Amino acid sequence: ILDEPELHLLHEEPINPDLAGWRRERMPELPGTAYFTLAPDWVCEVLSKGTEKKDREVKLPIYEREGVRVAWLLDLRKSALEVYTLGRGRWGKPVVHQGPVRVRVPPFESMDLDLSIFWVK
Repeated sequence: ILDEPELHLLHEEPINPDLAGWRRERMPELPGTAYFTLAPDWVCEVLSKGTEKKDREVKLPIYEREGVRVAWLLDLRKSALEVYTLGRGRWGKPVVHQGPVRVRVPPFESMDLDLSIFWVK
């Protein structure tokens, strides 16, 4: 899991998800370059007034096209986590978790994630 890795995917301008992770089977070692051409397995974007439109309308479709398995949109203003999972090449309907709840969400289903740690004001 890396913070703000630079992704060079096809002919797009480079993009930087807030967080991204690759399964070891797909990327056993970090590349020797300053950027990544292999799409992550998981991304997380932290939404803000200034980034939400780009995160939803530009980045999310790129992640879908490139086969990112899971995308999180974390909205601190609404205390909400939207979880998108890829099925048959398309995002399914997002599962939304809101408030100070404990959840098990892809790709970390094996552990409880306490969302209240994100909603500190």
